[in-house]
Amino acid sequence: MSTVFELTTPTVEIAGRSERYPVRRIYCVGRNYAEHAREMGHDPDRDPPFFFMKPADAVVASGNNVHYPPATSNFHFEMELVVAIGKSGAKISQDRANDHIWGYGVGIDFTRRDLQQKAKDMGRPWDAGKGFDESAPISALHSAADIGHPQAGRIWLEVNGEIKQDSDIAKLIWSVPEVIEHLSGLFTLEPGDLIYTGTPAGVGPVAAGDRVTGGVDGVDTIAIGVV
Repeated sequence: MSTVFELTTPTVEIAGRSERYPVRRIYCVGRNYAEHAREMGHDPDRDPPFFFMKPADAVVASGNNVHYPPATSNFHFEMELVVAIGKSGAKISQDRANDHIWGYGVGIDFTRRDLQQKAKDMGRPWDAGKGFDESAPISALHSAADIGHPQAGRIWLEVNGEIKQDSDIAKLIWSVPEVIEHLSGLFTLEPGDLIYTGTPAGVGPVAAGDRVTGGVDGVDTIAIGVV
């Protein structure tokens, strides 16, 4: 069947391979570290996991620049462990979750915080604050066959060499298998789906000219410029 124009599927580098990982959807977990939930004014002991989405073409490879986005004066970083799905499934139990994971990477959930807060105050969706162009930088992906399923490891982020976020993925409120169980109860997960699993405390603003670096020990690192 012909179409009126051709679209390019966004892809992510796979470490050590010529093949690339095609991106279908990007799911993000909100407030999944207790200290970050508290710094945003919420009680982590009461909040079940919730999710928002970014467009697939928001991915930006490590080593590149992102443009300071329009319509904001409060552009924030959020460092995250990223899960890459490799097997379809719905209503996936925690004990089967790892069977559906292809691999892992690290990513930055860039956020127009002022637009997000305005949407919260008005009871509106977060799309303009979260799902904009170049809002989902990501490292190369590593297969679970190569690195296993990380359950602990330092997660960190620096701006211009100054540490801003420093925690451990062991402090996730909802573990990766628990996230997959909840998320797959809402959506059928498919190969090509990425899950940004949440950010620790220390989020803050960046400006044009800043250099953002970060990583998760045992997974990978990422470096992004803001222009």
